[in-house]
Amino acid sequence: MWKINENFSFFRQSVPFVLLSFVLLMMISFWRDELYGIFGESNYVTIHLMMEILIIVVTMSIAIQSWLISRYIVSNRALYIGALFLTISFIELAHALSYKGMPFFITESTTYAATWFYILARLLLSIGCFLIFLVKEKEHHTSSRWLIYSIPFLIISGCFALIYAPTHILPPLVIDGVGPTILKNTLQYIAIAFHVIVMVILLKYFKYAPKIIFLLLASAIYLIFSDILFTIYRDVYDIKNFIGHIFQLCAFYFLFRALYFSSIEKPFQQLLDTQENLEKSQEKMHFMAYHNEFTNLPNERFLMEKLTRNLYISKSQKAILAIEIERIATIKASLGSTYADQLISLVAHRLKDVLPEKYLLCLLREDYFVVVVDEVKNSYHLTQLSQQLQEAMLETFQVQHFSLNGNLNIGIALYPEDSYKGEELVRFALYAMHEASKVPTRLLFYESSMSSEITEKLMLENDLHHALDNQELFVEYQPQINLQTGYITSVEALVRWRHPEKGLISPGVFIPIAEESGLIIPIGQWILETACKQVKQWQRAGLPSIKVAVNLSLGQLFQYDLVRMIQDVLQRTELESQYLQLEITESMTINIDHMTTMLHQLKDLGVTIAVDDFGTGYSSLSYLKDFPIDCLKIDRSFIHRIQTDSTDKALVDMILSMAKHLRLKVVAEGIEEVEQLSYLIASHCETVQGYLFSKPLLPIFLQENYDSIQRNAQNILEKLNVVEG
Repeated sequence: MWKINENFSFFRQSVPFVLLSFVLLMMISFWRDELYGIFGESNYVTIHLMMEILIIVVTMSIAIQSWLISRYIVSNRALYIGALFLTISFIELAHALSYKGMPFFITESTTYAATWFYILARLLLSIGCFLIFLVKEKEHHTSSRWLIYSIPFLIISGCFALIYAPTHILPPLVIDGVGPTILKNTLQYIAIAFHVIVMVILLKYFKYAPKIIFLLLASAIYLIFSDILFTIYRDVYDIKNFIGHIFQLCAFYFLFRALYFSSIEKPFQQLLDTQENLEKSQEKMHFMAYHNEFTNLPNERFLMEKLTRNLYISKSQKAILAIEIERIATIKASLGSTYADQLISLVAHRLKDVLPEKYLLCLLREDYFVVVVDEVKNSYHLTQLSQQLQEAMLETFQVQHFSLNGNLNIGIALYPEDSYKGEELVRFALYAMHEASKVPTRLLFYESSMSSEITEKLMLENDLHHALDNQELFVEYQPQINLQTGYITSVEALVRWRHPEKGLISPGVFIPIAEESGLIIPIGQWILETACKQVKQWQRAGLPSIKVAVNLSLGQLFQYDLVRMIQDVLQRTELESQYLQLEITESMTINIDHMTTMLHQLKDLGVTIAVDDFGTGYSSLSYLKDFPIDCLKIDRSFIHRIQTDSTDKALVDMILSMAKHLRLKVVAEGIEEVEQLSYLIASHCETVQGYLFSKPLLPIFLQENYDSIQRNAQNILEKLNVVEG
């Protein structure tokens, strides 16, 4: 933008020169005779001397400036231009001193010498500029400066020897009383031609350096006008001669401006631009240090400094609201940071739309939002505000081709009731936020009892990060028995965690932590690969081929490379896909579009799909006809109460009947009593698993006790007259 404004400003400054030139040309056209000899014949030598002095000063300035900058701007063209104008300045000096009417200079001053010095200067200028612009620009050696600047003295010596030879070698260019000869005009037209060629060359570079090229073009144009005027004037008293000198002076002025701009003004302006850009960069860096990159919201550093400065200004009650986007860690781990960042940005916009401007909204590093409420009327006001924020998230967010939910868990800490310190208030609000995910309202005020629970949970999460590397996780396998044959047809893989200090940690405790933190992705892949590898090892050990069932988490189902990952695992473990069953939960079926595509892709691998904990979800059963499902697993909670609760009994009957009509297999979980088994047999259930037959076992125990487990199952079924002894 600066360059556009600067160029426009310069072109505007050039308007007076254009107007002045136009006026001078008008004077030549309409008042040539009236202005003839206007300065008085006796004054023309002095006027000519004054004009030449100015020209000499400008040309010498160009030469000196080129010499001075050649140590820093090591351009061969700049050095050549300096040497050229040093030559021109000496020749112009000789022209001025040898001008007719000047005192004695070597010989008596004559038109002959003065005119030849003038013509040589014009030819050297035009042809020299032409040759300089033909030369490829490159760096020069500092030592070459003296060599190049010594050339002008050789040229000057040659000119003096040629012009002041004892007998005239060169023909006269001006005849007294007649005017310029054809030779003089021809030589000047040659100079004009070279100037035109130089202009054509310059136009090719106009878009790269418009101001410099404009100045050089203006210089060439004024020189052309000057040469034309010097070819058509009658004698030295003609106004055209005077205006020709003015145009020549203007040409050298523009050339001087071009050199000055390229060597001094432009670098200085670039330095100013660099300083301005540096200041802007510092401002940007400061903004980035205190704001989030994607949402432009204030970050944790900004929040803490704000609380440190303003928390104690007034004694009014204040509140910190910590806000979590539910399952954001899972989305980030499964779909990637790009999707998560886009979702966070969309949620931030909705939060800002709901929150009053006086409330400060920040985004912490862990992707938690924090709202600072400076003046709290009452708890009901905070509850109402939180519910408004949650309601604003009811409409799903469209992130590329995914429809994602932005449900919020909100925790609130109060000042000064909960703490007087800003850092503690934020931490307490985060504690309440984590606990809010366990209650239906997804909203909780901080209570002191939360601190110990959250601390324990955070410590477990930290330890879980290292559990895989430390080989603390292992897999047990629970057999699934076919009720018609009594054979073990499949096993369910169940992950366990043996903590080095706390011992066995319940999956009900660490699996939710893994899902919230996104660790379920690497853990899930490890379980899958371990289970497939184990089944292949059993096959090689001589056990009958059995199928392994592995649970998939919601985070894994949104993993962008899930299908490829499973395919790679099957190839690495060399397990046939027919021996792998993937289990999903009923609550995962809400996103029909995504799940339909994903499950069909998994089905194409040759694996089977089962719905675990069937009957405990809340989704529409229409997914049973849309999804490629092979099996339904009845949740253990229904089996546990099947003998005492008529509702559970009716639900089990309904599931079995529905599966039969849909031609789906059924596995009943949690069989612990013979009476439960007897009822399932009577209801034509196909497969069961539970402690009645075997608890989950380590792979070596299952392998060693495979036959005894199977015989025990057959004995139980024989007693119920299911299989023949």
